[in-house]
Amino acid sequence: MKKVIVLFTFSLMFVSGNLANAKPPEPKEIKPFADDWYVTPEDIIRDIIFPSIDKRVMKEYPGNDAATFGWESQRIVGIVYNNNHSYDISVRIRVPDNSNSSLEYADDLVKVRVSPSCDSPKIGCSHGFKVEVIDYKHK
Repeated sequence: MKKVIVLFTFSLMFVSGNLANAKPPEPKEIKPFADDWYVTPEDIIRDIIFPSIDKRVMKEYPGNDAATFGWESQRIVGIVYNNNHSYDISVRIRVPDNSNSSLEYADDLVKVRVSPSCDSPKIGCSHGFKVEVIDYKHK
């Protein structure tokens, strides 16, 4: 009787096609993360300097939460290369001037110095990566 049940079970599996059609799942195509993005050099520069500007805006507008969380970059005005192997980047930002009104903005100019890490006797530099705000002008 047991042989009949086992034989019947195996024949039922082959007839229904469960074993014959079993296929491993096809792997999903993994795309590199940046394929769908369009990134400009200006975007990269902004990602590097924004944390420093953010801290400075908090210092320039104490107690104004709208300024702290609502400032936005307008455009990069200029980039200057210095002989000490650093770059001065001037950025125009727009800061909410009054927390009571969302229509009042101040246009400020921020100059940030970016010093890439360098350890080279050929060009005479030895310093780590550093980003600092060197000038902040209220317009």
